[in-house]
Amino acid sequence: MSETTFLVPESITFEQAIGLTQTLLNQMAEGNLSDSEIEQRIAALVASENGARGFFVTYLTDERSLADQPTAGVIRALQSSPDVVVELLLKNIAMSSAMAVAHRRNQNEPMAQGSDRVRSRSLHLIQQLHSPLITEKAQQLNTSAQTGTGSYQAFLDRWGYDTEQRQAIQQALAPIVK
Repeated sequence: MSETTFLVPESITFEQAIGLTQTLLNQMAEGNLSDSEIEQRIAALVASENGARGFFVTYLTDERSLADQPTAGVIRALQSSPDVVVELLLKNIAMSSAMAVAHRRNQNEPMAQGSDRVRSRSLHLIQQLHSPLITEKAQQLNTSAQTGTGSYQAFLDRWGYDTEQRQAIQQALAPIVK
């Protein structure tokens, strides 16, 4: 697929972003793209919230190891939209941590391990971004998980996370909360 055929619509939908990311990951796995082409395509996807959401839901859950060893181009692309990327990665850490607890309660270890993988990939990525937003936002999320108040309270309440899940979120955030 040439650069001209990888167009990210200005008002991309979540579903379109998933499809574009699947195509991109297949090309990455086949070794058909340079790191600079990968960077350009991911940067175009993460420039909007829908694009970034679709990218992360696909990239972080992909069975291949692409997300385990992100290239410099992937990191630079993610750094191009720090507000959107940091927020979504922190929420992915929270959601995957809470879901791992829920899956284990339901004796669904394969799903729990998938959630663990998303959490560790999200944490690995966020630690490589070196954005000044990370510590501040992670602290806010941690405070909301701890106290049930603050800027992330509505997010945590919307998903109905209980005490054990909120503790798992705090534990997952520990490496990045100063």
